Amino acid sequence: MSLVRWSFPTTIVFGPAASLQLAEHVKRLGGTRVLIVADPGVVKAGIVAKIEKHLAEAGLAAKVFDKVAPNPVEQNVFDGVAAYKEHAADFVVSVGGGSPLDAGKLIALATTHTRPLVDYDDATGGDAFIGPNVPPIINIPTTAGTGSEVGRSGVVTLAANARKTVIFSPYLLAKVALLDPELTVSMPAHVTAATGFDALTHCLEAYLSKGDHPMADGIALQGIELCRDNLLTATKDGANLDARGGMMKAAMMGAVAFQKGLGACHSLAHPLSSEKDMHHGLANALCLPAVCDFNTSAVPERIERVRALLDPSAKTLGDALRGLREKLGLPNGLASQGVTKADIPKLAKKALEDACHQSNPRACSEADLAALYEASL
Repeated sequence: MSLVRWSFPTTIVFGPAASLQLAEHVKRLGGTRVLIVADPGVVKAGIVAKIEKHLAEAGLAAKVFDKVAPNPVEQNVFDGVAAYKEHAADFVVSVGGGSPLDAGKLIALATTHTRPLVDYDDATGGDAFIGPNVPPIINIPTTAGTGSEVGRSGVVTLAANARKTVIFSPYLLAKVALLDPELTVSMPAHVTAATGFDALTHCLEAYLSKGDHPMADGIALQGIELCRDNLLTATKDGANLDARGGMMKAAMMGAVAFQKGLGACHSLAHPLSSEKDMHHGLANALCLPAVCDFNTSAVPERIERVRALLDPSAKTLGDALRGLREKLGLPNGLASQGVTKADIPKLAKKALEDACHQSNPRACSEADLAALYEASL
């Protein structure tokens, strides 16, 4: 029996209008000058303007930084650091989906840590270089997918290795996450479906992953149930606050659960984003059924438990996931997104370099990953 450590420290405020508690928490944590990290879509939706107004009314100086790509690259981080210093900020508030939330963590990190970002790569033990002197962060998600609002990692494509790189440390955790379902109502159906499948993938891969973490397993199973009960409704009826709230809970729980680990699906998905600029949630949705088929021989009891939770009428978990994907109106394969057999060798090489598959319940070779891409076409 090995020694393990478990931790769930972020303060989470959930419910309609939760975002209106922002100024109270910034002040409680000693902040006076806030950098708001967002993306152009969240700004266009008017959400950032409301948050900026809320902070101003509370006497807090705020500056908006919205130069964050859908799949963040390190230049976004450098530009954010410049904006933080220009504003003489002492606090980061990130608003949006996984991209600005991830970028906000890494901007906060790079304001006080001066090594090249590649040095912090979790796959090479880079967390050892991350100390506690990171400015405080509050996260306000506007999607229900990555769960980055409560995660301790940021994902960014780096020039040094040309791949999506995970930078991981407890010091990147937000002090507070404000989960306001009203902020997700404007999400289009296809975004709701793709981000929701990301939440489901996090929960499912965490539950299947190697390791001993009973709290993460329990949270993952509850997250899977929440996806089962709410994802289709949230996609079809975007104004349903109960379903929107259920998916925000599922996303948050997925990110808490995957501190245990992820799996091969994420190793396949990351190169699809860095090489093909594919939405991360969609990449997961297109690869997850084949990965579950692959993993069945390694963890049959766990695979069966999830199948019974998601769709007792399905013959296999892979079939259950394919059926859900179809009901959500998502594409049924990578070929629909322009991926061809000719792309697979390069993608498989990058997938092997990605650390996520190391916690997959069944070991993956480069040939295995290539076969999984082909099975997902």
